[in-house]
Amino acid sequence: MTFLAVDIGNTRLKWAVYPHAHQGAQPIAGGAEFLENIDKLSDGEWSRLSPPERMLGCCVAADAVKRRVEEQMEELWVAPAHWVVASAAEAGVINGYDHPTRLGADRWVAMIGARHRMLAAGPARPMVVVMVGTAVTVEAVDPHGRFLGGFIVPGHGIMLRALESGTAGLHVPTGDVREFPTNTSDALTSGGTFAIAGAIERMVQHVRRRCGSEPACYMTGGAGWKMAPHMLEHFELVESLIFDGLLVIASTRAAAL
Repeated sequence: MTFLAVDIGNTRLKWAVYPHAHQGAQPIAGGAEFLENIDKLSDGEWSRLSPPERMLGCCVAADAVKRRVEEQMEELWVAPAHWVVASAAEAGVINGYDHPTRLGADRWVAMIGARHRMLAAGPARPMVVVMVGTAVTVEAVDPHGRFLGGFIVPGHGIMLRALESGTAGLHVPTGDVREFPTNTSDALTSGGTFAIAGAIERMVQHVRRRCGSEPACYMTGGAGWKMAPHMLEHFELVESLIFDGLLVIASTRAAAL
């Protein structure tokens, strides 16, 4: 039973097709499109796919974007589109948000993917789960799978654009990350990187104190590869974390039917 997983972020849509919706399944096809090119999917890569039998997606973009994706699917396939909405609990993760359904679907799915990845590797531990994209989210999960809370931090691009718009003479740089920057471009790039790193590392400290043990730390997102080398704490970089979560959710929902 082929399965289509879709992850719609603030900038891009990413998709993958799996032979079945089981944890650990390997994709047989996949790709990405910027949101402005979504309308080309049915004439492009999706037109060459065998029809998927199931679909589950995660969307943080506007409802209009989600609807455009559904229209592309309807042109090609009969499989209905299903979208994850955060709930009080799912797939072994308990939602500690004040209003559970207001938690971003991408944050919820990434935590589910990370927990099952951690349990597949060894005993239960607390976790810190980071997504680095247009915004940066930093989640804390205790050893029992309860989401304790999380940070939302401006992404690197947002920080730099804010400085550019609010400070005379500063422009979005192409600098490098340095311990001791000696030019403005490096100073801006380094400042943004270490500001994000500081928020992430503070959460690791919070989780250690709260749970009394060392957390498993995971990082994902389009810019995760840029941040991971500059962290003092070790983070496992997992590009597929949201797809991993979608596989787990689809599998557990099917088992409950």
